[in-house]
Amino acid sequence: MLQPPHQSLQAAASLPAPRASAREDEDGPWHSEAVCRRDEAGLFFAPSKEPTAARLSREQAAKRVCARCPVMVECREHALLLPEPYGVWGGLTAAERRVVLARRRRREAAAAAGEAGQVSRIA
Repeated sequence: MLQPPHQSLQAAASLPAPRASAREDEDGPWHSEAVCRRDEAGLFFAPSKEPTAARLSREQAAKRVCARCPVMVECREHALLLPEPYGVWGGLTAAERRVVLARRRRREAAAAAGEAGQVSRIA
């Protein structure tokens, strides 16, 4: 999820530059097709000291926007690769992205351990 052009300069400066993807080479930047470009940035990023009930409601509304987005997968992968520490990106909150990343790391570690075990048995 990229913030729309009317975002504050401070918020824009805090966002890392997106990485190029295969889609970008084909059709232009993936984020140009993002549905969230037409929505208020406040929906995707929490104000300071937001009450829990308000945060959960806002995040659900942001996820509904993401659910109808044609580039949700590209957005999610962008947020996981950087990794983006804040906001709703690709239909996932920051906490949900941390869980996905932890699972990926465990899976990669298990695969590497399995490959290392196979190499030692062959040798």
